Amino acid sequence: MSIKDSELILNPDGSVYHLNLKPEHISDTIIFVGDQDRVEKITKHFDSIEFSTQKREFKTQTGYYQDKRLTVISTGIGPDNIDIVLNELDALVNIDLETRKPKTELSSLNIIRIGTSGSLQKDIPVDAFLISTHALDINGMLHFYQIEGISNPEIEDEFIKHTNWDKNKARPIIINNSKYLEKYFESDTIFKGMTGTAGGFYGPQGRVLRLPLQDAGLNAKLDNFSYKDYRITNFEMETSVIYGLSKLLGHEALSLNAIIANRATGDFSKDPKKTVDKLIKYALERIVNI
Repeated sequence: MSIKDSELILNPDGSVYHLNLKPEHISDTIIFVGDQDRVEKITKHFDSIEFSTQKREFKTQTGYYQDKRLTVISTGIGPDNIDIVLNELDALVNIDLETRKPKTELSSLNIIRIGTSGSLQKDIPVDAFLISTHALDINGMLHFYQIEGISNPEIEDEFIKHTNWDKNKARPIIINNSKYLEKYFESDTIFKGMTGTAGGFYGPQGRVLRLPLQDAGLNAKLDNFSYKDYRITNFEMETSVIYGLSKLLGHEALSLNAIIANRATGDFSKDPKKTVDKLIKYALERIVNI
């Protein structure tokens, strides 16, 4: 049965609705960035650019770095935007847009997030790089999908117990990264840890301006959570949904974090743009080998 027009929305030119892309516009290796201005900070290193488009906050450029064809997409901020980007990218490679039917042979994308994040641990300083080995989803987005089989209930139960998690909030979910991609980016100079993904920047990450928090001590509980070899190292707003939807859809995903703030020490990077640029170069040097 064909997917209804209301469920898979296409533009008049046949491109997917939000991203404004057609299947031929993207590579099988895609770099995610949050900020649309960061797209060209990556593609300025490319040898050539064959395609460029933008609709709303979703900016895309595809080209070649050395001999590897790469696509860079800005996702904007937050789990809801990742839901749009990943579903539409999957539609480009795994749904026949003319018949509106899923393909019988499915394709797998390699997705690498290059983003900024705040450290929750004193021993992970500003300007460091971190690979997210797991993502802790505390925003609830993934509960709208059938997630059985991609989570880690044992660790989740320990986290719920440790934080005295409020039953009115969505159950936390912990999702693994792609071990296949991790081996290409790990080194002695990069930290590893579990990344917490919040649904907002202020209250959901423990920031107080004028509104009181439901659990003012949550950040401290995140900081000192430890179970076996697991601890929560940093906080941001995209990784868990990237990991979760990638697992469900059959794609490989890895999140690389430039640590520009340390919530434990109160430090903030003196030159965050320089730190991000160094991470971009670090990633590009390794992405050609995938």
